[in-house]
Amino acid sequence: MLFEKLTISKRFLRELDFPMLITVLIICVFGSLNIYSASHLSYGNQFLKSQIIWIIMGFVLIYSILLIDYSLIKSYAAIIYWFGVFLLVINCIPMFQYTVNGASSWIKIGRFTMQPSEFAKVGIILMLAKELDDMEGNINNLKNFFKLTMYAVIPMALIVSQPDMGMTMVCFFTVLGIFFISGLDLKVILGGMLGLTLVVAIAWKTTLIPYYQRMRIISLFNADKYQLSFALQLTQSKIGIGSGGIFGKGFLKGTQISGGYVPESHTDFIFSVVGEEWGLVGALSLIAFYGVVIYRSINIARESKDIFGSMVCVGIVSSMLFSIFQNVGMTIGLLPITGITLPFMSYGGSSILTAFISIALILNIGMRRKKINF
Repeated sequence: MLFEKLTISKRFLRELDFPMLITVLIICVFGSLNIYSASHLSYGNQFLKSQIIWIIMGFVLIYSILLIDYSLIKSYAAIIYWFGVFLLVINCIPMFQYTVNGASSWIKIGRFTMQPSEFAKVGIILMLAKELDDMEGNINNLKNFFKLTMYAVIPMALIVSQPDMGMTMVCFFTVLGIFFISGLDLKVILGGMLGLTLVVAIAWKTTLIPYYQRMRIISLFNADKYQLSFALQLTQSKIGIGSGGIFGKGFLKGTQISGGYVPESHTDFIFSVVGEEWGLVGALSLIAFYGVVIYRSINIARESKDIFGSMVCVGIVSSMLFSIFQNVGMTIGLLPITGITLPFMSYGGSSILTAFISIALILNIGMRRKKINF
């Protein structure tokens, strides 16, 4: 049975990483405050209430997943993976597509919307981890490497077709992290990076990259020229973060945010709210909290009793690291704007539930770990 009982034994509870769980809760509370600040003037507490519901559901998910031995989750990895692919295929059907900011990466049925790529990302991690465990980590065997690559490419190709370049990048660097830590020959990794660069260069010379995505990159390096058009969001974000100074303007006192000058400030640009209202101290504190989660996740990966557990942790850490780096980078003008959310901070059901599932998997692996040398 999937759930043998509905309580977690004291033996496992003693191994549960409570510091990580508490840190996640702190980030969620901080995120909810910033979501309210970014949206209360236009929407009241609508987004705040929804986010709190998602957070409560997230902790219920954590508890539910902790009840299941993760070795049993491994046996369902293929089903989870192919279900994620199925959702991505459904997302290709026009009648179910819902387009946001140029990307048809949402499924809409009635009032219900979801982002399949978020859940497919978890499926990719579980599937690659399962296969690597079955292969006993022998990734440099040509047959094994080809098999793993195909499992990565299938959902990523469907995500590219949406086109959602942000999530494609997240999946790519997640897979890259798993391949690198599992011991893939460095020459193969460098060759893959070179090949990707070539593909991007060819796509840039053709019409494969949509105009709005192309302009996001161009405006990054010509912000002054496009500050009233393609770089407007970036320009206003930088003004807000810069005006926050060291200690910020205070909760609910951000003029850029309250004035509505930063679009999507409750979702993709939530870090702009942090920078303006909480200043450098608040921004660095948030990054420090993320650091705690990542550090403890890496320790669990190192101490996992099997390859599957280690690679699941590695995949989730890779995904989280890139998402944080990309999201923060785009709000301060270091990286192009994408639709990548900030884990546990940005508003959105698909995003936050996927983040909770990811943390639940890491906590599950940590709770049932036996230290081994590898």
